[in-house]
Amino acid sequence: MKIALLGYGRMGKSIEAIAVNRSHSIVLKVSDADSNYDFADADVAIDFSIPSVAVANIKKALDAGVPVISGTTGWLDHYDEIIDYCNSKEGTFLYASNFSLGVNLFFELNKKLIELMSGFSEYTTEIEEIHHTQKLDAPSGTAITLAEQIIEHTNYNNWTLDEPKPTEIQIDAKRIEGVPGTHEITYNSEVDAISIKHTAHSRQGFAMGAVIAAEWIKNKKGIFSMKDVLNIG
Repeated sequence: MKIALLGYGRMGKSIEAIAVNRSHSIVLKVSDADSNYDFADADVAIDFSIPSVAVANIKKALDAGVPVISGTTGWLDHYDEIIDYCNSKEGTFLYASNFSLGVNLFFELNKKLIELMSGFSEYTTEIEEIHHTQKLDAPSGTAITLAEQIIEHTNYNNWTLDEPKPTEIQIDAKRIEGVPGTHEITYNSEVDAISIKHTAHSRQGFAMGAVIAAEWIKNKKGIFSMKDVLNIG
């Protein structure tokens, strides 16, 4: 498989190493400052760029008829626009806030815990996420996904990085050197607390998941998620 890498930072380089090891080839490497490029004979594009260029990168790939895997966060106010654009092009697009197999299982565990906790109003909910200091956006896309899952099934109607109102979930976003990614959800009451936590030990799990998604999506049409790739949920 021939892969175009949109964004060639740490994640792009990790994806490249795994893809080459799995007998794929990298036919295009686009830095965040590049705008003059084409997709030649790429079979699929993997986007781990930055928020300010992600939308343009994705649209350019869709214009070229190339399926896009995107893990860039911080641009999701344009998500519906991209979905409409992809459909208008009869293209292929997969976005995930996190490509790790463990995190996607964690999403399913979160949904199950929400079901169990939804009838107990004495518990409040908090989310903590910790990432390396090079991560530009806060909170993480993964933390937002976790919060949106909770909001969908509870009386919470929003999340915040600030002091929360009773109807808001507080997300505590921390940036610490060398931390690949940690997410913890805690249900607190006056008498006890219940927590679930996912800790990434390296970027390899994210990169491997993105390559697996690219392998899966080749020759498919439509809008997909990691639940489709992993057949979970």
